[in-house]
Amino acid sequence: MARSDTGPVPRIPGRVLRPLLAAGAALALAAGGWTLYHASEPAPRVDARPVATAHPPLSASPATALSIPALELEAPVTEVGLDPRGHLATPPVDDARLAGWYRGGPAPGEQGTSVIVGHRDTRNGPAVFLNLDDLDPGDTVKVARADHRTAVFTVDKVRTYTKAHFPDRRVYGSTGRPELRLLTCGGTFDRRRGYAANIVVFAHLVRAEPTVGVV
Repeated sequence: MARSDTGPVPRIPGRVLRPLLAAGAALALAAGGWTLYHASEPAPRVDARPVATAHPPLSASPATALSIPALELEAPVTEVGLDPRGHLATPPVDDARLAGWYRGGPAPGEQGTSVIVGHRDTRNGPAVFLNLDDLDPGDTVKVARADHRTAVFTVDKVRTYTKAHFPDRRVYGSTGRPELRLLTCGGTFDRRRGYAANIVVFAHLVRAEPTVGVV
């Protein structure tokens, strides 16, 4: 039987997620069978100064599809919001290839930090972000948008963070340029507690291009 990530993405309190993505506030994260806690040590400082970007920010437009050539990955993207408890919802587990863009934050390519989440695996087998940690700096991530433009990002780094040392500010804080975070579960797996960590891909906008067919 395939293992399940039991809630693959951080269930982020919405009341703090919005300002964090815009300005770098701190927050705690929780998800299904595992929890990501705000680190007990001081969070890293977020540099509020503008950072140069290779492409100016795009206007707001919902994400519709995701492409990662290095992983031979093409996936539809749905919008995710908040569940009744005020936490970030997850993509439906009955469609393991579906990724979820948090519509309460910046759109991919818009100024700020955009977040796309996805399952690593489910009880039925592998899911959309199974091989996310195979990405390398310089790899390309493309996000098609409803305005028929594709935001093209370059991967800066890939990190795995344990529950107790998840650096909220570093992951979600605004850097002064359009950035993207891809998130899924990672680390060791326990049947009762789920995954012990999160995999985070950091990327920044490098260009925009017309969307042609399927991204």
